[in-house]
Amino acid sequence: MKKLLILLIIVSVNMRLVYCHELPDRKEVLNAMILVNDYFMEKYADYKAPSHTDAVRPSNIWTRGVYYEGLMAFYKIYPQEKYYRYMYDWADFHNWGLRYGNTTRNADDQCCGQTYIDLYKIAPAPEKIRNIKTCMDMLVNTPQTNDWTWIDAIQMAMPVLAKLGALTGDRSYFDKMYQMYSFTKNSIGTIGLYNPQEGLWWRDVDFLPPYKEPNGKNCYWSRGNGWVYAALVRVLNEIPADESHRAEYLSDFLSMSKALKNCQREDGFWNVSLHDPDHFGGKETTGTSLFLYGMAWGINNQLLDRETYLPVALKAWNALVKDTVHPDGFLGWVQGTGKEPKDSQPVTYDKVPNFEDFAVGCFLLGASEIYKIQ
Repeated sequence: MKKLLILLIIVSVNMRLVYCHELPDRKEVLNAMILVNDYFMEKYADYKAPSHTDAVRPSNIWTRGVYYEGLMAFYKIYPQEKYYRYMYDWADFHNWGLRYGNTTRNADDQCCGQTYIDLYKIAPAPEKIRNIKTCMDMLVNTPQTNDWTWIDAIQMAMPVLAKLGALTGDRSYFDKMYQMYSFTKNSIGTIGLYNPQEGLWWRDVDFLPPYKEPNGKNCYWSRGNGWVYAALVRVLNEIPADESHRAEYLSDFLSMSKALKNCQREDGFWNVSLHDPDHFGGKETTGTSLFLYGMAWGINNQLLDRETYLPVALKAWNALVKDTVHPDGFLGWVQGTGKEPKDSQPVTYDKVPNFEDFAVGCFLLGASEIYKIQ
């Protein structure tokens, strides 16, 4: 019995050592984040310049807003002055404002407010949040709850309401946030965009049943589900423990985590079509980064079982850092803008997407959480 006990202890210690060694070296994670972000900041050094693709769009739209979400997460673990200046000067250039002004109800226009609020927290000044607060106060004080008709909108705007509620102590922001989330989840197209049986979200009403993928299964777009998953993380990070709908947000996060774990590819990525690997199948960076962000955050906050989800997160990180990051910091395998698997195809290692900014933001969000894992 004594020999058996010693053997069990040795095996246990060795397993712990192997398990620990699977974690990426923090310096390597940090270096990857520096490489990817510096590539972007050098290529897009002029934060004032609008995006020129199929149209000209100002640099405070959602794509750039997502980038700054990632940069803020990076800055919090690696507070370089040049990162702060790049955020602050961008916000100041836009007068801390929103495309189409303070009456816009479009979540894409409101995304930039997440970074405005975070910059306000670093150095409070009323002008930093005046516009975004005015806009979101309009949502709170008007009866509409049906603004978020596509699931991307949940990430763009929902954390803004959560942040304002936490900042001001005014729970009307939390109440309106839930009303809008609940409408999108349960009421759009009569059944809502969330399928509780499968733990995943249809992108918008166009993809509700009877729409099916070529293999006959429901169409769940990777990045769309990534947006919701990231939004739940960002909301749970802000709202207090006694917020009346926190349990529902957490339940949705846990259900999504289980569903996403079950459809991860063997190589660590997720396909753009989560339930049809043959419909524009292949590696994709943005959805993978957002799923990594959520799972690593769940592990770090003791909400996801470490033994179950750490291998999933590590496979995702290893896939991203080994197969996505180019030697100069460019990110490959990025699906450009769109709303379903066929958009912005083909997705390849070398193809430059129509927007690079939001992909970098997603990568930095995921890397910032894997960096924190002990």
